[in-house]
Amino acid sequence: MKTIHVAASKQYDVLVGAGLLDRTGELAARVVTPCRAAILTDDTVDSLYGARAAASLEAAGFRTLKFVFPHGESSKNLAVFGQALNFLAENHLSRTDLIVALGGGVVGDLAGFVAACYLRGVRFLQIPTTLLAAVDSSVGGKTAVDLSTGKNLAGAFWQPALVLCDYETLSTLPERTFREGCAEVVKTGVLSGEDLFSALAAKPIAEQLEDVICACVAYKRDIVCGDEFDRGQRQLLNLGHTIGHAVEACSGYALFHGECVAIGLAAVARAACRMGLTAPETRDRILALLRQYGLPTETDFTAAQLFDVCCSDKKIAAGTIRLVVPEAVGGCTLRPMAMAELRGWIEKGIAP
Repeated sequence: MKTIHVAASKQYDVLVGAGLLDRTGELAARVVTPCRAAILTDDTVDSLYGARAAASLEAAGFRTLKFVFPHGESSKNLAVFGQALNFLAENHLSRTDLIVALGGGVVGDLAGFVAACYLRGVRFLQIPTTLLAAVDSSVGGKTAVDLSTGKNLAGAFWQPALVLCDYETLSTLPERTFREGCAEVVKTGVLSGEDLFSALAAKPIAEQLEDVICACVAYKRDIVCGDEFDRGQRQLLNLGHTIGHAVEACSGYALFHGECVAIGLAAVARAACRMGLTAPETRDRILALLRQYGLPTETDFTAAQLFDVCCSDKKIAAGTIRLVVPEAVGGCTLRPMAMAELRGWIEKGIAP
């Protein structure tokens, strides 16, 4: 087991290793006195791991209850959020109790937002069960639900008390779900530099899971600790997400988040190259690595369709958005631009 310490406003550890799910209770009890623990999870993850997580918590003295909702992005909304809050209230969960987010990014985002809002803040534990959640969404304290106008438009910053990443749970992921997590790993490789990027090109992620997860978490930890509330450098983590979120919304969420991040990353690399900001070699390396992991790099949606969705992006401030531009591997920059300029970037990015 490896430990990555996150010294944010609320300090906590990210534990990465095999077999941690069955040690959930023991490890949770190190940071939280045994209490009532409400497990929030989706129906798919519950059928796989819900009983094991509950049994481990109960063996350590926690008293568990469970709220299960339908899997998928369509559940990350205000209706399910309200149902979860009512469930906790009806079961008299208190401020001294614990919420356990067991699942992928949707579960973690929703459960984290519930934890941030219920009784104005309850401790919560992240147990990511997808690659995407392990390397990205479970760390850093961003929690949210989607609105009809866009992704993650209602949320809060709320750091977990502990993150338990048992990468053995990734063995049950469908191939497509594992692949979408690879997009966030590739994104981190482009941001962090040659060490990770070259490792991803040389050896499949599945054959170096612990090292890859730790590298991604450590990189995100460093960014988050320097800019916890997303006012500056943390926005680099949005690489590929501005156009990617637009693709995701246009697809009606039929495309997975990671697939859309891959398309967004490819688009911004192509656009930057056409504008002379990124060398063709860098563009080609990024596209090649995305394709190596079976990820999409093109979209059939028009620039007009994508731009319309981008106009609701939460990162817009005073008519300006900061687009993350991959000028080199390990050399990404934040480029402020008016929304009209963003449309030109989208056009250049999705053109063949």
